[in-house]
Amino acid sequence: MSSQALRMSSLFLRTLREDPADADVDSAKLLVRAGYIRKTSPGIYAWLPLGLRVLAKVEAIIREEMSSIHAQEVHFPALLPKAPYEATHRWEEYGDNIFRLKDRHEADYLLAPTHEEMFTLLVKDMYSSYKDLPVNLYQIQTKYRDEFRPRAGLIRGREFIMKDGYSFTIDEEGLKTCYNDEREAYQRIFNRLGVRFVIVHAVSGPMGGSESEEFLAPLAIGEDTFAQAPSGKAWNVEALTTPAIQDVDFSATPAMEALTTPDSTTIDSLVSQANDLHPRADGRAWKAADTLKNLIIAVKHAEDKDHDKPWRELVAIGVPGDRQVDMKRLEAQFAPSEIEEATAEDLKKHAELVKGYIGPGVLGPQAEQSGIDEPITYLLDRHIARGSAWVTGADHNETHVFNAVYGRDFEANGSVEAVEVRHGDMSPDGSGPLSFERGVEIGQVFQLGLKYSNALDLKVLNENGKAVPVWMGCYGIGVSRVLACIAETHHDEKGLAWPVAVAPAQVHVLATGKDPKVFAAAEQLVGELEGRGIEVLFDDRAKVSPGVKFTDSELLGVPLVAIAGRDTAANGTIEIRDRDGSHSQSLPASQAAQAIADRVAQLD
Repeated sequence: MSSQALRMSSLFLRTLREDPADADVDSAKLLVRAGYIRKTSPGIYAWLPLGLRVLAKVEAIIREEMSSIHAQEVHFPALLPKAPYEATHRWEEYGDNIFRLKDRHEADYLLAPTHEEMFTLLVKDMYSSYKDLPVNLYQIQTKYRDEFRPRAGLIRGREFIMKDGYSFTIDEEGLKTCYNDEREAYQRIFNRLGVRFVIVHAVSGPMGGSESEEFLAPLAIGEDTFAQAPSGKAWNVEALTTPAIQDVDFSATPAMEALTTPDSTTIDSLVSQANDLHPRADGRAWKAADTLKNLIIAVKHAEDKDHDKPWRELVAIGVPGDRQVDMKRLEAQFAPSEIEEATAEDLKKHAELVKGYIGPGVLGPQAEQSGIDEPITYLLDRHIARGSAWVTGADHNETHVFNAVYGRDFEANGSVEAVEVRHGDMSPDGSGPLSFERGVEIGQVFQLGLKYSNALDLKVLNENGKAVPVWMGCYGIGVSRVLACIAETHHDEKGLAWPVAVAPAQVHVLATGKDPKVFAAAEQLVGELEGRGIEVLFDDRAKVSPGVKFTDSELLGVPLVAIAGRDTAANGTIEIRDRDGSHSQSLPASQAAQAIADRVAQLD
């Protein structure tokens, strides 16, 4: 097998000495500087020859592992009609993140962010019997997301390349088998790509379904925070659950009483006033952790069987005063609906709410007992124990109630994960306190269940001839994002340092100086490497200084470098070294090709 070398004298390449002014992470800086990609507009990049070679290798590894679990590749258009996405409500649920457009006939289209609907309809069109199942399909396709503020180069772009796969089975047991097959294949893929990853339990969000796990690359630039337990288990913070807490014995807690607390519309001012005006008899100071604040949010629902258009619901959330509400965690509890803080217009519709002094007395079950029309649902954060006593709003200006006991003086309609999690919080599995790290999502697997099958009427006949919905799984890898994560973790101050599995070439041959003997020896070496099937990037530029060639080599990041230079002219030796500096040797030119082949095999 032979491999034709890439010659830098004719390669479409320009390297840059300075970082692009608008690049905000190392991978974006280096991929642009090294001539792998070029920015065309915010969040959108052109792929250049070297970049495409790396991308093709990433895709090849994905395809090999998909073939190993008998997944079959298809390819859909990126431009899709509105109707299927309307049927699953994702036309609305995706909000402003979808690129929507009309054709000349005023028909609605979108640039697909994912293709669940199209895969579902394809199987519906072609399969009708349980005998056709299971089937596992995937594609590697360009996707689009109208990011408000693209960042981090390829990591959070408006156009990106994604592998999305879908399994179709006759029952839930088959779905779980496919899910586990994909999960194991993903681990092999990321290990082969040289990407460190952590598997974390996640929420499904707009994708729907039940079980979901994310593959996160631990990176400080990541947008996802994940929590790890001493047991080794990990969770996206949005998926964290608070372990059940014991009820509190309130038999010795005094009766609830309303006390004046002027100018106490914030937690800090309330604590100050409580200590100044109503000190505890035992001398302990009131703290923010003793207060219960009640936040009113608006839940924005899509249309459903009871509403023919999107609708808005107000919900009250009670949280400990020493903790901040985590809106992302809270929104995950209401998915696929979105949430936001209630507006002044929302609050005007509820005269019982006194801004700054909202308490449970006019919320949830209490409101129902008081005969308030359209009572606001009241949910308590799961850190609030039954029987615990609080200082909270009295629903009157400049007044709070003290010793308000949950379960004695007020009730709630339910509980919710609402507040930010902290270092030291107990892990959901009870193995110990949590620690936190940032990460970039590079893959995710979902057990979608029947959501899309029911929405799009995908059914097959079972063994008894009865039409039943098909169970679906969904499996995604951010292909271009993974490439960026490899660059983010495989570089030094001089440039990229690709793993051999994805590098644009296996060896970078440099002909340095002006001596014809050097160039002749380099040509001889390149020919021998081509004959052995070694991928070569050959710096054969005649009028470029050795310093520039060395600088470009370090920037481009090919894992193995072979240098023909002064020693070659003087004594016929070639220097061979690893890009990371961990290994170096000089040997006769006649032995260089075999030594390079051996070293490539060791690195692979």
